[in-house]
Amino acid sequence: MKRTEVKPKLLEEIRQKLVRLIEENQKEIIGIAEAAEEEISVLRRELEQLHEEVKKVIDKVDALAVEERRARRRLAEVSADFSRYSEADIKEAYEHAQRLQVELLNLRAKEELLRTRRDELERTLKRLLATKERAEKLASRVSVILEYLRKDFQELADNWQEMLSRQELALKVLEVQEEERRRVAREIHDGPAQVMANVVLRVEYCLKLMEKRPEALGEELRALQELVREGLQEVRKIIYDLRPMALDDLGLVAALKRYLEDFKAARKLETDFVLLGRERRLPATQEAAIFRIVQEALSNVAKHAAASRVLVKLEFGPRRLNLVVKDDGRGFVPEKVLGESQRRGFGLWSMKERAELLGGELGVFSSPGQGTVITLSVPLAGEEGESGTNKGAGG
Repeated sequence: MKRTEVKPKLLEEIRQKLVRLIEENQKEIIGIAEAAEEEISVLRRELEQLHEEVKKVIDKVDALAVEERRARRRLAEVSADFSRYSEADIKEAYEHAQRLQVELLNLRAKEELLRTRRDELERTLKRLLATKERAEKLASRVSVILEYLRKDFQELADNWQEMLSRQELALKVLEVQEEERRRVAREIHDGPAQVMANVVLRVEYCLKLMEKRPEALGEELRALQELVREGLQEVRKIIYDLRPMALDDLGLVAALKRYLEDFKAARKLETDFVLLGRERRLPATQEAAIFRIVQEALSNVAKHAAASRVLVKLEFGPRRLNLVVKDDGRGFVPEKVLGESQRRGFGLWSMKERAELLGGELGVFSSPGQGTVITLSVPLAGEEGESGTNKGAGG
């Protein structure tokens, strides 16, 4: 990459423009969140009133239904005994029963309209709550960005040449993060979101059963319980994939062992874990990045390798950490895959980018029919500085 000399004054002007632009956008985002909050308050009040009105109408419907049934019985009684009741009595009973039927129909129609309106408001409220939450999260992220931008830029100006050489790498980090977000979005859409949609439908069905066939409600609730349990398991899996708690609590080795156990159970593959050297804790971002590389390598094995066995070997040296992920699958031509578009070969690309962020090297060795070996070598604190070439590598 051709290096460009940039004067600190110009860099400061760029920084100030960025700050102003982001501040303007931050105000808009905060405005969206505040507007959503106001609408949410209005909707909640309206929903509360609707709930009360629906309850009153339901009570009226129930009372009127009893009265209407009584009127129909009275009509049947007077119509069957001409000796006791006159034509005027029959007419009066008929008109009374008919009037009650009309009132009951009107009340039930009103109840249905109120329920429909209530459901519409609840859906709108959910959308507004989601919008407010997204806006608040975005505003929080923008605040973090502004905090960094408002700091003294002199250090950045002094190190501008190095930053230019890392520009492409920074863009790749964003791509890794965006791909991770897309993956999580897909998993949520295909898993918990579908389950929750199904739960909503089943709950509506349970409400109808409660009115019409209460004896069948128990079985349906048990099915609903199982559906919710499945959704909870999927959510826990997504959370675990995002950030295994063992990684923070017990460290890289324990997290890898547990992940391999889960991988073996889920994929029906034989797995081996070999630890060499003296195990020790690493900085959190470094542990997270190494874990992600292993996770991506195993994901590639599961998706593409058609392997029966996979080995993960981790070696703690005095100054470097070395990792090997080896499978006995179908193999491929690394140059071809890495030469394809990054989107198709994103698994390997994301691993290489994370390795570069750690200041390390990733090797991919494979050929058709010969399995695949992924190697990683990263410096530990002290070899290439303790500062953080690994910032953001955890993704």
